[in-house]
Amino acid sequence: MPELSPFLTPALFAFAFGVTLLGGFVKGAIGFAMPLIMISGMGILIPPELVVAGIVIPIVISNILQVARSGFGNARSSLQEHWRYVLIVCVMILVAAQFVRSIPGDVMFVVLGLPVVALCAVQLIGWRPQITARWRRPFEWCAGGLAGILGGLTGTWGPPTVLYLLALNTPRASQMSVQGVIYGLGSVMLLLGHLQSGILNAQTWGFSAALVVPALLGMWLGFRLGDRFDQERFRRVTLWVLILAGGNLIRRGVMG
Repeated sequence: MPELSPFLTPALFAFAFGVTLLGGFVKGAIGFAMPLIMISGMGILIPPELVVAGIVIPIVISNILQVARSGFGNARSSLQEHWRYVLIVCVMILVAAQFVRSIPGDVMFVVLGLPVVALCAVQLIGWRPQITARWRRPFEWCAGGLAGILGGLTGTWGPPTVLYLLALNTPRASQMSVQGVIYGLGSVMLLLGHLQSGILNAQTWGFSAALVVPALLGMWLGFRLGDRFDQERFRRVTLWVLILAGGNLIRRGVMG
């Protein structure tokens, strides 16, 4: 059993366990939102740097599991078509991860909360950018850079990736394959980035490793039970809850 962070009391670890279990369930049921739930939920009581460390290993393991469950059939063709986006996402995750420890605690709460609120609000209103063929390449670099920066700082690059694919009118069947490639490779870059940044260290890796258990248990429950309720309604309720939780993180950062 890995040693847990000395900053955690049993009560705080139980809280993190419950939040991660919920995040895994939502990811298994509707395919996304685990990092958003872990960040906005654990950030209520746990220091932001430890929250970032905690999400790393569960994200890597859960994304690999999700990709394997979806299949690797079209991964190569997806990588060939979207290699510029994948490249900039991976590079920027590595780069942005190095700045997490230099961000003050209050500012970090805002950094964690703003993307949660913004990305969930965009999905709720159903906005999608429209990109012509002429602007595709600049859009790939810009969208990939934004997604990578968010990924390195907060562990969340899924929602920007979905918007990127929607803007290119990517067929739904291809979307799943592309997302699998981006999530899988991005997860590895996140792990490497935070090993280098020092966020994932001897004091924090045990906490992150321990959270793999509730993440996978939650995903298993989500896979089994996800078809038993209205997924669109569940998705919208989840997004509203995340907006409230993200707003609370912003409040903590602004008001202290």
